[in-house]
Amino acid sequence: MDLFESIRELGWGVEIFAVVTITLLVRYIAMHMLKILGKQLEKTQNVWDDAFLEAASKPVSWFILIFGLLWAVQISAGYLAAELFSANNLELVRQLTFITLIMYFLVRFISLAEGRILDNLTNEPESEQTKFDPTTLHALAKLLRLSVVISAVLVALPTVGIEITALLAFGGVGGLAVGFAAQDLLSNFFGGLMIYLDRPFAIGDWIRSPDRNIEGTVEAIGWRLTLVRTFDKRPLYVPNSVFTTLALENPSRMSNRRIKETIGIRYQDASKMGVIVEAVKLMLQNHEEIDSNQTLIVNFNSYGASSLDFFIYTFTKTTNWIRFHEIKQDVMLKIIEIVHSNDADFAFPTTTIDGIDGLISRES
Repeated sequence: MDLFESIRELGWGVEIFAVVTITLLVRYIAMHMLKILGKQLEKTQNVWDDAFLEAASKPVSWFILIFGLLWAVQISAGYLAAELFSANNLELVRQLTFITLIMYFLVRFISLAEGRILDNLTNEPESEQTKFDPTTLHALAKLLRLSVVISAVLVALPTVGIEITALLAFGGVGGLAVGFAAQDLLSNFFGGLMIYLDRPFAIGDWIRSPDRNIEGTVEAIGWRLTLVRTFDKRPLYVPNSVFTTLALENPSRMSNRRIKETIGIRYQDASKMGVIVEAVKLMLQNHEEIDSNQTLIVNFNSYGASSLDFFIYTFTKTTNWIRFHEIKQDVMLKIIEIVHSNDADFAFPTTTIDGIDGLISRES
């Protein structure tokens, strides 16, 4: 106390200078200690301590600076005697600052933890990602941030003299008016909530709808809109309420991709149909990219207008679109080899006119 009394005797300017110096010194020491602690925590594999420390650094810095400023203002109030710098007003600012910084810290902590967990998810096996996918993580983080902000506002309202009970009474009447005015906004909000809960698709999934002209890759899921990038690279913004009444396909979650083709050979090669069908079936059964645990059919199917048709019905192990077409091409090329190796050929549209030989001989 003797030190502060001695400083007070030197005058207002010296007191302010001393407060600023002490504030900056305390801030420097605190930041230096956090930096040292951060280097130690980097050696651990825990994402929570890293996120906690990084989230706390800025709020701690602002806490020291703002409370140092308020201390300086309090000293100035003793000399200026201004009503603006009264003890009640300064206490109000302290409380609001404390609430705001706590909210800022929690929001930062949630965002940083979300980012670090997301980084870990991308490095985990696919089976692990299905338990806690990025879409669920984003939804949970948004809900937690919203809860923190709402809680901070509710705590701050009594501090500035607004009673929550009166606010709730007004909200009962005003809520009806807002509800009618924001029907679309609320339906989109709850549509987004249903997407997060039901998880019909996630970010990165390929979706399409037979009901609407919607097809592409999901890039973002918001509370009001979902961004779908079409295959010609156009952004398509779909209101979330649409998905509550929409039939939707998610090809990204296919277990296999299907090859279904009909092949026609010439009628003059009818005697070779059985051998060709058996050879194609054997080829598919031995193909390393064909899933033998799924349905595999190769059968003579129909008498076409100019060909004898057999069909293949089988599934690939991969669901990757590009790889699927590479496998399908390989299968089709091998079918060509099988047909030609049996001295047969593929049919093309032809027309046979009965009696044409007699007509030609008569004219000659």
